[in-house]
Amino acid sequence: MLFNYLKTSILMAAIMAIFGAIGATMGGAQGMLLALLLGGGMNIFSYWFSDTMVLKMYNAQQVDESNSPYLYNMVKELAEKARLPMPRVYIINEAQPNAFATGRNPEHAAVAATTGILNMLTARELRGVMAHELAHVKHRDILISTVSATMAGAISMLANFAMFFGGRGSNGERANPIAILAMMFLAPLAASLIQMAISRGREFEADRGGAEISGDPRALADALAKIDAYARGIPMRTAEAHPETAQMMIMNPLSGGGLRGMFSTHPSTEERIARLHAMTM
Repeated sequence: MLFNYLKTSILMAAIMAIFGAIGATMGGAQGMLLALLLGGGMNIFSYWFSDTMVLKMYNAQQVDESNSPYLYNMVKELAEKARLPMPRVYIINEAQPNAFATGRNPEHAAVAATTGILNMLTARELRGVMAHELAHVKHRDILISTVSATMAGAISMLANFAMFFGGRGSNGERANPIAILAMMFLAPLAASLIQMAISRGREFEADRGGAEISGDPRALADALAKIDAYARGIPMRTAEAHPETAQMMIMNPLSGGGLRGMFSTHPSTEERIARLHAMTM
């Protein structure tokens, strides 16, 4: 728990540094100060409201026992088994099979599943997936995941402002256009690298934790194989428009050809499946 709070603090500090660098490129010392103030405000906002922001971004609809008993009762049973508070449950109207968890702590958590994953997986496989998402909640890594998604989007936006509006250095001269171009590309890349460092290891841990919660490692392995086989051929519009949220999903939702692997926030599906199968031996 303390380690995840430390990682979140380091992430927020890194994001502040990126904001400061972009501000300095746009407007020297004054630009850096304004960017740091903006970054500080965004850090506070993202801590309290990033989960709501992401759920609205995906037009997720909250469900309960009355309108979605199948999913709701499955999550309730798994949450009780994991000794977690009951999270809010959402459904996203997307054909791509995928799911994610969000929130700042187990008391303020939510899990979301697409209609695609609900239609594609068997009950046993879906149970493995939702157990994986609850493992993220139990490990308390949902905060850093959601904050990084929100802040990476803000960094990309700020870098684009640097490109389109230019700025002036501390001596009043127009900022170097090459520096602005470099910042436009390097700032989002830096945010993506932060996300990659966070995400790869935590997916293995969530797979392991999910298998323990569900008591069925092979079910999650089967679900991952099925999701991987279909997700690549079914685009997810919101994820493509907001790629910073891709690292929250159980499977990378982005289409990207060769670059997909280079900038992937997830370990290889084959390795994840192999580790799950090893748990059954």
